[in-house]
Amino acid sequence: MVREFKLPDVGEGINEGEIVNWLVEEGDAVTEDQPVAEVETDKAIVEVPSPVDGTVREIIPDEGEMVKVGSVIITFDVEGEPVEDQTEGEAERAGESAAESGADAEAAASGAEAPDAGGPEEVSTGEGRVFAAPSARRLARELGVDIATVEGSGPSGRVTERDVRAASEDGGTTDDESSDEDEESASGGTGGPDSSSGDDSSPDAVAGGSVAESVGSGSTPESADRERTLAAPATRRLADEQGVDINAVPEVERRDGEAFVTEQAVTQYADAQRQAQQAQAETAAGESAGERVERIQYKGVRKTIGEAMSNSKFTAPHVTHHDTAVVEDLVDTRERLKPEADDRGINLTYMPFVMKAVVAALKQHPKLNAELDEEAGEILRKNYYNVGVAAATDAGLMVPVVDAVDEKGLLQISSEVNEVVQKARDRSISREELQGSTFTVTNFGAVGGEYATPILNYPEVGILGIGELKQRPVVEDGEVVAKHTLPISLSIDHRIVDGADAARFANTFIEYVENPELLLLE
Repeated sequence: MVREFKLPDVGEGINEGEIVNWLVEEGDAVTEDQPVAEVETDKAIVEVPSPVDGTVREIIPDEGEMVKVGSVIITFDVEGEPVEDQTEGEAERAGESAAESGADAEAAASGAEAPDAGGPEEVSTGEGRVFAAPSARRLARELGVDIATVEGSGPSGRVTERDVRAASEDGGTTDDESSDEDEESASGGTGGPDSSSGDDSSPDAVAGGSVAESVGSGSTPESADRERTLAAPATRRLADEQGVDINAVPEVERRDGEAFVTEQAVTQYADAQRQAQQAQAETAAGESAGERVERIQYKGVRKTIGEAMSNSKFTAPHVTHHDTAVVEDLVDTRERLKPEADDRGINLTYMPFVMKAVVAALKQHPKLNAELDEEAGEILRKNYYNVGVAAATDAGLMVPVVDAVDEKGLLQISSEVNEVVQKARDRSISREELQGSTFTVTNFGAVGGEYATPILNYPEVGILGIGELKQRPVVEDGEVVAKHTLPISLSIDHRIVDGADAARFANTFIEYVENPELLLLE
């Protein structure tokens, strides 16, 4: 039995993921729950486990490919069952490939039949049956390789794509297949007499000869300019996609007197054309060779962050309130407690004090611990306090969440913050740990800076930005003295939070961080 495995919904709201890395290859034996791939979602990289014990039959998407949730990404031969059984999806793909390669209607229909009717998984030969993956059969048709002559290296002698490519490089084609290619070319080419001339040339001669030499000289690659060319359907599609006239591609070999072109030759010729055109453009403009602009795909975490920021900024009218707290007592308190925290294996930062002060202020000013349900026309005041902590990572800004901050002590909060922030940075954090916050704190002061205008972590209605805590000049009793100060920037959703509400919240927060012993009363 063959088991299809579809990309699962690895988290609420996930629609697609990028295949970052395949951890197995076709033909590998796997066990249930063994990771087979690493998939990047909009927040994290997760490992996708095998659902069965078995053998990897076919890997479908390539690394770097975006895949929709619910799409088949890999198939398995389940242990103890016949390996020649074919999945419905493979049968459909095999049938499509047979039709595209110019086979007659009967051959295309047989590609969709069940294995016991002699489906394409079993290729009849004079010596018995050949077992091959559907992708290997497709590749064999495209490269003009007689799959019956290919020695399989997979389980039970199964022919893989790697085997087909190796056979193609060794020139493993039959006269019958060459004749088939002639018919396909005649139906898909321009027709007319063969105007090509010259001796047979090998692939190496093409790669190292006219194409390579023309690139090296900075001139446009020399065109073969034929009227008739033999090529597999996949090669013709590639030529169309690359904008290449297949009759202009230097031939790889001769088949029955006709020029035959492979996908590799088309790719080399297209690359040579682009390089030559680029060299000519740079010479004309007097510029040195090399790219002046680096193109980076806007996808994954970066795209998700951008969409969330746009949604927040263009949905909620933002207003930012700035103020400064003098936190000498906070600095002293933290210094006294830090050795005790170190003895318990916890790095005590200022963030737990800030989070406790935020919760104390939210209890007194509940308007900022809320969200607006526009569809229902209701403001939702929340009586629980989950604080998000914005963290800068290599993949972008993430907001891990510490739940029930009001129910925890400083050391527990510190431990949890350190843990979830580290998990966000190494991309091992779960989606659940990034959801459910009611208010967010962002510490841009960790990288320098005093004030900012934070964007709300929508649908929250408040976010507190913390600037760099350091000594600054402060006026006391008419004298300028150096004091530790903490700049704050509070952004609000002005639809349901007024400027006066923001100022009162800021004043309460400042009172707690300037007098941290008040937190003992909370």
